[in-house]
Amino acid sequence: MTTNAQDHWENVYRDKDSQAVSWFRPHLDVSLRLLERAGLNVQSRVIDIGGGASTLVDDLLDRGVARIAVLDLSAEALRAAQQRLGDRAAQIDWRVADITNAELPPAGFDIWHDRAVLHFLTDSSAAQAYARSAAAALRPGGHAVIGGFASDGPEKCSGLTVARRDPADIAALLGADFELIDEARETHATPWGAPQSFAYALLRRRGAD
Repeated sequence: MTTNAQDHWENVYRDKDSQAVSWFRPHLDVSLRLLERAGLNVQSRVIDIGGGASTLVDDLLDRGVARIAVLDLSAEALRAAQQRLGDRAAQIDWRVADITNAELPPAGFDIWHDRAVLHFLTDSSAAQAYARSAAAALRPGGHAVIGGFASDGPEKCSGLTVARRDPADIAALLGADFELIDEARETHATPWGAPQSFAYALLRRRGAD
């Protein structure tokens, strides 16, 4: 059974080329820099939340990362990535799921990446469910790179209202299970040239390594 949100994203990726959506970037440069700061290596177990048709998975594979999961609400978005990757798609764990209730392996990942999923969770209960999922899925000592519209960013994305957050806000939402260890800002230009202010938080999951 689909939800309204799932229907929305399926329609987006049916109606638009994946390179024509406002959030498209050829490479997620800020994310990659923060992932390297988090210790990304060929052994890292990485999950890309809302990865959809993003090219991050391509760049991770190019770096030799072999254990990658990509989770998205939209099967159409994942299909676009799979078609782009061709034979390499078989190396990826593709998951169609809602991150607020997804079943993920406990402490199953070293790195959690999310560019612009959390900012769609404007309901506090959904945002708290996201935080619980991140805490449960990351091993102690693991890292989360989470980005979305900054406090001076747009109020909507893909026609939906978003919650604009700065790095400290993201850290506060993730709660006591995490500590903020780095942050970044980015002015993203949409395919038609409109500027969008993004903020990113690099967080460490508390606990023994």
